[in-house]
Amino acid sequence: MLGPLTALQRRLTYHPGPVVPPRAGAVLPGAQEVVLHTEDGLDLDAWYVPAAGADLGAAVLVAPGNAGNRAGRAPLAARFSAAGLAVLLVDYRGYGGNPGRPSEQGLARDVRAARRYLTDQAGTAAHRQLYFGESLGAAVVTELATEHPPGGLLLRSPFADLVSVARQHFPMLPARLLLRERYPVVELIRTIRVPTVVVYGTADSVVSPEQSRAVAAAAPELLRVVRVNGADHNDPVLLDGDELISSAAALAAQLRR
Repeated sequence: MLGPLTALQRRLTYHPGPVVPPRAGAVLPGAQEVVLHTEDGLDLDAWYVPAAGADLGAAVLVAPGNAGNRAGRAPLAARFSAAGLAVLLVDYRGYGGNPGRPSEQGLARDVRAARRYLTDQAGTAAHRQLYFGESLGAAVVTELATEHPPGGLLLRSPFADLVSVARQHFPMLPARLLLRERYPVVELIRTIRVPTVVVYGTADSVVSPEQSRAVAAAAPELLRVVRVNGADHNDPVLLDGDELISSAAALAAQLRR
């Protein structure tokens, strides 16, 4: 029985798609192709975008949601870069042409590899790193922050935990029995003492606004909550809008030199 349940969970949670991104330079001028080496032996393709303009000496690790690939986050990376932040665009295992199959444990390993790249190859100290996670990515970077605290944490449309999302969309299914993975964001964020910003849309039909507010309420060092009126989960204003950029700038202003 475990095998079918695991397969069902994967279909409900992860949507990598078959599209392989083009070369970084074809999408983002100045972007670099980089490889992230995971602790379980995978080599994952990613893009590193240096800061443009007034370099703030900080970097953003971008952990995406459960669909698409790094090419779709290029506009966000361009805006972060223009604001003076270096950017590492991650694609998880199984996404964007990368090997492997996604899982909660696997994605945790992927962002650990991303953090190592920023620290060891890009030379960005931990206290000069910002973790940005969108939806599922918010859960992934929250877990990373429990092991390796960053300078700041920016969570866009975070959910309380995976069971809560499943109950929202499939109220007739026994979500707690079906889901072997947890992504317990509220439980984990209570232990993280770094400046935190939560951004959410009031019309989000994928992650309810109540869940994002619960994450914000649990954060010990909440810097601000950004409520984007009328925005749904994948509206442009939540993908790369001014609210996200100004929130990252607010976090960067909190970083110690």
